[in-house]
Amino acid sequence: MSELSEFEEMYLKRIFEIYDSEPSTIVKTSQLADIMSVSNASSTEMIQRLSERGLLTYVPYKGCRLTPIGFNTAARIKRREGLLQILLTDVIGFDGDVDAAACKMEHNMSIDLEESLDRMLGYPEQTPEGKKIPSIKRSVKPINEGLLLPISFLPLGSSATIEVIALQPTDVKTLELSGLGIGSRIEVREEGVYCNGELISISESIMKRILSRTES
Repeated sequence: MSELSEFEEMYLKRIFEIYDSEPSTIVKTSQLADIMSVSNASSTEMIQRLSERGLLTYVPYKGCRLTPIGFNTAARIKRREGLLQILLTDVIGFDGDVDAAACKMEHNMSIDLEESLDRMLGYPEQTPEGKKIPSIKRSVKPINEGLLLPISFLPLGSSATIEVIALQPTDVKTLELSGLGIGSRIEVREEGVYCNGELISISESIMKRILSRTES
């Protein structure tokens, strides 16, 4: 199948969102036209185009449903949006329009990049707002040596060295006074996260802003 345009992907994502809330429904042409802010004729034309590509089942005068291939394609698009929302919110602390930024970026992400981001984020199941991230077939790979990951995403039994602390200078100073700074060695054990051999107690949100390089 040839690559989908951004507009085609948006149609599939919106259909998936409707299906996700009402699995048995036929998505009406007029309903989709309203969501996409287009005419009924334009919506019908797109539905027919996606149907010809095997992504939708077109029901004349009623609407459409996702085919199995269409469902998997739409779920992957929606999944990328969720992963990017986590990256923007929890990792880099983006304070702009997260949804708009994630939506723009999701259409330019390769499968390899998506899988790498998924792995870096610890294979998340929910967005920062608590919404479910669609499940897709994936192979969960072990964390390799040399990856830069937030502390909160380090797997049990791993060790790493802190390289980046994406916090305000005052917060960085506070962490340094408690013995946690650039160059500190982190270990993840069953009891929790250890820094230079000492068990530390910091919030999940702060741990997502501290990036460390994994070791063998």
